[in-house]
Amino acid sequence: MVKLRLKRCGRKQRAVYRIVAIDVRCPREGKDLRKVGFYDPIKNQTDLNVPAIRYFLEKGAQPTGTVRGILRKAEVFTEL
Repeated sequence: MVKLRLKRCGRKQRAVYRIVAIDVRCPREGKDLRKVGFYDPIKNQTDLNVPAIRYFLEKGAQPTGTVRGILRKAEVFTEL
């Protein structure tokens, strides 16, 4: 099963996250299928590849709770 979830990047005390499509059996820092976005919680910035996100959602990928909130703020679900 594929999930859309956050992958931690950045340095200590200054985390930034990539939104990735990844197999649920892989660890958080494991090999991802595709990078579909970027999230910086400190600056509150997001950069999303909406066509790629739609593709994975249509194929049955499940977003985690945090990613679902980010996508909802970016109004990705209203475009489906």
